[in-house]
Amino acid sequence: MAHPAILQPDPAVMSRRDEILKQLKTRAPDTVFITDEEGRRTFETDALTAYRCMPLAVALPGSTEEVSALMAYCWENDIKVVARGAGTSLSGGALPSEDALVICVSRMNRMLKIDEDNRVARVESGITNLAISQGVASRGFFYAPDPSSQLACTLAGNIAMNSGGAHCLKYGVTVNNILGLKLVLVNGEVIEIGGDYLDQPGYDLMGLMVGSEGQLAIVTEATVRLIKMPEIARPMLLGFPSSEAAGACVAAIIGEGIVPVAIEFMDKPAIHVCENFAHAGYPLDVEAILIVEVEGSEEEVSLLLERIAEIAENHELQHKRISESSEESAAIWKGRKSAFGAIGQLSDYFCMDGVIPLSKLPEALMRVSEICQAFGFDVANIFHAGDGNLHPLILYNANEEDELARAEACGAEILKVCVELGGCLTGEHGVGIEKRDLMPVQYTETDLVQMMRVKSVFDPDWQLNPAKVFPLAARELL
Repeated sequence: MAHPAILQPDPAVMSRRDEILKQLKTRAPDTVFITDEEGRRTFETDALTAYRCMPLAVALPGSTEEVSALMAYCWENDIKVVARGAGTSLSGGALPSEDALVICVSRMNRMLKIDEDNRVARVESGITNLAISQGVASRGFFYAPDPSSQLACTLAGNIAMNSGGAHCLKYGVTVNNILGLKLVLVNGEVIEIGGDYLDQPGYDLMGLMVGSEGQLAIVTEATVRLIKMPEIARPMLLGFPSSEAAGACVAAIIGEGIVPVAIEFMDKPAIHVCENFAHAGYPLDVEAILIVEVEGSEEEVSLLLERIAEIAENHELQHKRISESSEESAAIWKGRKSAFGAIGQLSDYFCMDGVIPLSKLPEALMRVSEICQAFGFDVANIFHAGDGNLHPLILYNANEEDELARAEACGAEILKVCVELGGCLTGEHGVGIEKRDLMPVQYTETDLVQMMRVKSVFDPDWQLNPAKVFPLAARELL
C-alpha cells in the first residue's frame, strides 16, 4: 500500500511522462532505463516493505557523466529524484514517489584504485560493502563498517545513512572511514570534496554529506580508508540469566576502558531463532548473550578475553565460550549476521534503530520490554551493544489490518524513550519516512529550520528524495 504521507504526484509531470522518458533517453543514451510497470514494481519499495509507491521511471546509469545528465534534465524540468543503491534501507529512505525518477547506482560498482601506501581505495558508489573488503583482502586490508546487509548493501546507501555495523565500536561508522566523495548536485554539476588523506582544509563538507540521506546530492565515487588486518581476531560468547545483567556487563566492559572490536547483544527469542537457522552453537538455556570480539597479538587477545570474562563473572555469567578456530568464529558471526533474515522467516517485524547512553542500557531494555507488552507485541532484541545502538524487532502480523499501525506506534514510543534517556532517534538506519514525524521529539523548531536551510542551499526546490527526514508541515517554517 502507498504510505498515507507520500506526497501526491505533480499532475504536470504525470501528464507528460512519455515525453519525459523520451528526453531522458536522449540526454543519457547509455543509461539503462526501466519504464514498464512490472520492472518498476521492483523499485516501489525498499527494506521497509510495508510501504510501496511505483516510481515514474528507473534509471541505472553507468558513470558519473550519465548521472550528471539525468540530474540536469530533472533540474530543468522540475522532476523529483530519488537516489537508490541496493534498496536495503529499513527506514523508507529509498521509497519513491509516483512523479519521481529513481536513479539507481548499482551498475556503478567498480573498484577504481587501491593505494596501499596511503591505505585508501577509490571506488564507485554502487559497489557492495563486502566487495570492498574482498577486493583488498589479498593485500592484507579490509574496510571497517560492516552492516548486517553488507553482502547486498551498497556504499552509496551506507554513505547516505552513515551506516555502522558490529565492528564499528573500534573503527567508527561510515563517516569515520570515508575520506573523499565525488558528488552530482541537483543541477547536474559534478564536484569533489575531501581527498585521500585525513583533515582536509576548509569546512567539513564530508561530515555534512555523509548521513544526508540523499537530500543534498548523489554520490558517485568515494575514497575509503583501508585498515590493516589484525594478527588475530577472536570472538567470545557470554551467556546471562537476564537482559539487564547482559546490559550491565556491557557498560562495565566499556567503563573499564576496554574497547573490543565488537560487542553484540541478542536476547532469548533471537538466540533460539538464530541458532535454529545458523547452528552456531549458541546456548539455549540463557536469557541473553553477548558476542565480544577482540583483536591484536596472541598475548594481547588472551589478556583481554581473560579480563572481560572476569568482568562478566561479576554480572551473573552463566555461559562462556571462546572461539578456538576460524571456523568457530565464522559460525558465531554467521548467527548474528543472519539474524534479521532468520527472524523474517518466522514473522513480519518492524526494526527499530535508536541509540542510548551505555549507562542506560539496562533501563532501556526494561522499558522496551514494557512498551511492547503494553502494545501486545513480542520483541526480539539484537543490537550493537558496545555503542548503545538498539535494534528491537517488533514482531507483528502484516495480514492483520491494524497491526502495522500499532507496531509503528509501539516503535515510536521506544524511540521517544531513547531520546528521554539521553540518546537519539537513529544510529545507522536513518530517518527516512519511518522517523520523519518524530524529529520534533529530538529537535527544536530552531534546529529543524537550520537543517532545512542547509538543504535549501543544495536543493532550493526540494527535488531530491522528497518527503523524507523533515516533517511535511515543517517546510512552512522556512
